[in-house]
Amino acid sequence: MNNRKVIIFSAPSGAGKSTIVGKMLERFPQLEFSISATSRAPRGNETNGKEYYFFDTSAFRKMISENAFVEYEEVYPGSYYGTLRSELERIWAKGKTIVFDIDVKGGMNLKRIFGQDALSIFIMAPSVEELRRRLLARGTDSPESIEKRIAKAEEENSFSGKFDAIIVNDCLDRAISETAGKIGEFIGKS
Repeated sequence: MNNRKVIIFSAPSGAGKSTIVGKMLERFPQLEFSISATSRAPRGNETNGKEYYFFDTSAFRKMISENAFVEYEEVYPGSYYGTLRSELERIWAKGKTIVFDIDVKGGMNLKRIFGQDALSIFIMAPSVEELRRRLLARGTDSPESIEKRIAKAEEENSFSGKFDAIIVNDCLDRAISETAGKIGEFIGKS
């Protein structure tokens, strides 16, 4: 991929991944966020083209058939997430390193695709109890949805060893510092 580097962040919902990604984007101007596509509806104040590119399920499936995605996953039945090829080309054309904030299966798929040109980082909450507390505090999901996410988190944590680095987010400042160190090493390599 001739110096087309990518940094992959994956974590269970509520582990603090998006907060850490935001801090890395502030700290390293050579990084740019890859906006994923999804077939789910926007949550809260999410807007199309900012947090995600939102498509309905049939449009998403049509794009799959047109090979528009580098990778995609049906995370829950009828709920797709994917990485658009056009998004990668847009960012690489600026000479930037791409940052992905992506589910665990998608993260493992991207690491397989990009190999040594990718740094994959797994953000882990210190415990399932803390994860539940964070999801409740977020206030964006129903109790049933939270329990679904907790069950999924326990499964996702079992894949953490497949990532290049595991950052336990028990202290946000320390997690940010450790993550910045890993990124600094990675983008410093040619």
